[in-house]
Amino acid sequence: MNNKRIKQFVILAVLIALVVLFFIFDLKQYLTLEYMKSQQQAFADYYSENTVLTIAIYFIIYVITTSLSLPGAAVLTLVGGALFGLVTGTIVVSFASTLGATLAFLVSRFLLGDYVQSKFSDKLKVINEGIEKEGEFYLFTLRLVPLFPFFLINLIMGLTPIRTIKFFVVSQLGMLPGTIVYVFAGTQLAQVDSLKGILSPGLIGAFVLLGLFPLLAKKTLELIKRRKVSPTSS
Repeated sequence: MNNKRIKQFVILAVLIALVVLFFIFDLKQYLTLEYMKSQQQAFADYYSENTVLTIAIYFIIYVITTSLSLPGAAVLTLVGGALFGLVTGTIVVSFASTLGATLAFLVSRFLLGDYVQSKFSDKLKVINEGIEKEGEFYLFTLRLVPLFPFFLINLIMGLTPIRTIKFFVVSQLGMLPGTIVYVFAGTQLAQVDSLKGILSPGLIGAFVLLGLFPLLAKKTLELIKRRKVSPTSS
């Protein structure tokens, strides 16, 4: 067993252990809307007395949750709005969610990238070429449209040739509108009864249009450019 295989085995074992412990100790109960609402005042009091420490603890919990693809990111985003307000909450959640997503992306690439690319290279050829040509637009669309589970995007993108820095930047920009919506809802946490009530069909439709816009704009520009280059017919 070579050195890389050993590292892959160790990382996989640690990840599995963390996920198993999460469910064994039923930590999910602390990432529910009901629990957070019941503890809202206590969290607010602690934050007022330990501002920096509270942000640091929250940031770490958020990164761990998203990097391990554990349930609770949406609730944590609401809590960020309730504790820190719209501006600070958006900044903290934006960087924490992007960092967590990038860690999940890197783990997927390190553990599965070589295997998947070698076993299914013929099937992934078209996808790889598409990602190389306009990967940032595909990723931006997926991030902006809140219809796809973000943890799946993290894992799948880790199997593509997209660069890590591009993944980080595009993910942060693409997730920002959704982050603002959830953080703003969190500022009204006492009135929020369910996660389903945050995004209305109209708002989801707006996100879909925003997500499709970069691809449509790029295709339109390419079409115009081709028409300018090609000779006009007599």
